[in-house]
Amino acid sequence: MSNVFTRRHFLGLAAGSCTMAAAGALGGCTFGESLLRIGAHPWPGYEMLYLAREKGWLDQEAVRLVEMPSASDSIQALFAGALEGAALTLDEVMSVAAAGLDLKVVAVLDISLGADVLLAQPHYHSLINLRGRRIGVENSATGALMLEGALTAAGLAIQDVVPVYMTIDKHHSAFLAREVDAIVTYDPVRSQLLAAGARMLFDSSMIHGQIVDVLALRSDVLTNHSAALQQLVAAHFHALQEMKRNPVASAKIIASRLNLKPEEVSPLYDVMDMPDLIANQAWLAGGHPKLDDTVRLLQDVMRRYKLLPATPVSVSFADAQYLPREIS
Repeated sequence: MSNVFTRRHFLGLAAGSCTMAAAGALGGCTFGESLLRIGAHPWPGYEMLYLAREKGWLDQEAVRLVEMPSASDSIQALFAGALEGAALTLDEVMSVAAAGLDLKVVAVLDISLGADVLLAQPHYHSLINLRGRRIGVENSATGALMLEGALTAAGLAIQDVVPVYMTIDKHHSAFLAREVDAIVTYDPVRSQLLAAGARMLFDSSMIHGQIVDVLALRSDVLTNHSAALQQLVAAHFHALQEMKRNPVASAKIIASRLNLKPEEVSPLYDVMDMPDLIANQAWLAGGHPKLDDTVRLLQDVMRRYKLLPATPVSVSFADAQYLPREIS
């Protein structure tokens, strides 16, 4: 797979092994379907799926969450037919579609609201100071969106800086060694570098709605897993409600999975928007779903940065039919 699929390994928060796990049964459900396997690498925005599993809201005979080390591994498993779906960023969904595998987005899981940042060395006080400077960034649509947003805010163009393309595992050391003057990154590197004195000059709240994590399924398997998929999506929204009703207990469950202290969980969600059912209906339903607008925006950016072929991705990815009518 290309290095486009590099987003959100969430280094240091999980062991990184690929293991299968299932939750307790939700009584009274009869599916008559084969197992629905969903891949997800460790990332706070995906944790409602696992919280639902821990609460016993997923039938282990129908749905299995498969822990993957990274998005790249989930994508490879989708192509191999080892997964029916995965939690991915929208740009990853588009890259997969461009590579020949049609996916549908059945839920929007989270939107970056400051989780992605441009950090500069402490002596840089504004974005305009970065003219002619080296900026570390992943060779991905998320990296491109953040870099372009920051440059636009400064009245600069890509030709005015020196992009240094590097994967997330290099961000921390490259910044501390001053191999770059600034870097586009995300947690845990975001928190680590801020603690080390980095100056934040731009974050994803300034381009709200453009960096989106979704639950995506292979189009060819949807009809064979409709009941299980409906249960999974409903369980995600139940877990969102549980997080609001019982934040302390929920944080303990999430912390144990991500190898964090419970008090470290809440700040992770301060820089994310976790869309509820009503918001998801706006993203996915109707004749003009919000997701389509974001796809068009991403497509333009990805083509400019040669992350997509010149031929446009014309398919609409939004599929609202698996959203529950209501959440009690």
